[in-house]
Amino acid sequence: MRRYVNLEEISDGKKYDEEDMVKADCLDCSGCSKCCQGMGNSITLDPYDIWRLTKGTGLSMEALLTEQVELSVADGVILPNLKMTGEREQCAFLNEKGRCSIHAFRPGICRLFPLGRYYEGNTFRYFLQTGECIHPKTKIKVRKWIDTPDYKRNKEFILQWHSLVNQVEELIRDNEDDEFRKNINLLFLKTFYLTPYQTEIKTSEKSGETDMEGCEDDAFYIQFYERQKRFRAILQLPK
Repeated sequence: MRRYVNLEEISDGKKYDEEDMVKADCLDCSGCSKCCQGMGNSITLDPYDIWRLTKGTGLSMEALLTEQVELSVADGVILPNLKMTGEREQCAFLNEKGRCSIHAFRPGICRLFPLGRYYEGNTFRYFLQTGECIHPKTKIKVRKWIDTPDYKRNKEFILQWHSLVNQVEELIRDNEDDEFRKNINLLFLKTFYLTPYQTEIKTSEKSGETDMEGCEDDAFYIQFYERQKRFRAILQLPK
């Protein structure tokens, strides 16, 4: 989801790389959960988020859509996001003590907060959102704060996904045929979200184009790149 804001107004004015130290580590241990309330549909989920959620919870995408996840339109594209529930409009995954019940496999946006991504050309850097957390913070290395398995491979996935979503947004924006837009969104959802990912891939099935050895999420990345290739071919999207 794009944010049309002035970066200088919401950040400390700096851009960070993964090895930089940033004042993001929250010192609060009581579970204030302020960052898990009132977020509307802003916690958008990418396919890797869904992969981790289905593995971690044991629930299918269809099951998640009954209570914890919902579909919303972002820049013309239908995408899933964490659902806010109850009077406090809080994340459906918060437990009765206000603590995250999926912390070990929480989505990428949750891992980032209070950081955000700033895309520049074919890469991205990070910025620190100021005024978002009420508790004092200490410095921590960006890569450690994000705490995502195989950072390098995940960053490449994020860039590929970001590029693909932008292309789908442009395709939908440039076509006024509502039926066409609907069909593109249905194909997009089915390809990357609704069709279950296998949890294991046999060695013989591994693509020769991408080296996936040594990553605990091999199966996801292999399937994602295969699906992306097919999706681009169907819509004749450039790589």
